[in-house]
Amino acid sequence: MSREKALTEAFVEAADTLVDDFDVIDFLHTLAERCVQLLGVDAAGLMLADHRGTLRASAASSENARLMELFELQADTGPCVDCYRGAVAVVNADLDANAERWPRFAEAAGALGFVSVHALPLRLRERVIGALNLFCSSPEPLGEEDVRVGQALADVATIGILAQRSLEQADLVTTQLQSALNSRISIEQAKGVIAERHRIKLDEAFTILRRHARDNNLRMSDLARDVANGSPLPTRDETLAARVVESPEPGL
Repeated sequence: MSREKALTEAFVEAADTLVDDFDVIDFLHTLAERCVQLLGVDAAGLMLADHRGTLRASAASSENARLMELFELQADTGPCVDCYRGAVAVVNADLDANAERWPRFAEAAGALGFVSVHALPLRLRERVIGALNLFCSSPEPLGEEDVRVGQALADVATIGILAQRSLEQADLVTTQLQSALNSRISIEQAKGVIAERHRIKLDEAFTILRRHARDNNLRMSDLARDVANGSPLPTRDETLAARVVESPEPGL
């Protein structure tokens, strides 16, 4: 797929947030994956603020990105935290050069192979509802065009989230964001259940969960809650299919 086509599809997906019954969590994961595809970064993750203004990890393109976001929140320091609190982008932050600024974050990121990071605010005018994290395993800087594309995706995502049914009820935004954050707990639990049962990695478990939800026209958050509460797991065939997706044969 060409970059232009992928970019078009990304904005079409963002526009879908304006329709009824859109799945916030699935959309945020898709956005993270699109950022990796379009911007040439190695991983991406998104954080949303809850009704108290506290950042929560909401979506990630990989398990390493999710772990970095959780570490950043636990340490209460890092580029995404600075981006959200200052409402400004953090771009081309070399982790060696910022070892004193974010010592624990820089060390943890380096252990996972990341050498630079970027953070873009999820914003609408003066309102910031979270931040987009971009992780890189090479020191090559993110170009000005890629920064504009990344910020545009973040802005459109913010508009979609804030616009969802906002005309119906003034406090729906807070309710929806909190619901999305609560859904993450069920999704992480379901990933663990699937991974343990089938003896696979967490990334594979998430792929299975997501595919099963889409193939059966289910909301991923609802399916995850059911699995976490003891409902039957996705089948072994779906487990094997996920392995093929995650580990394609050479040349495919």
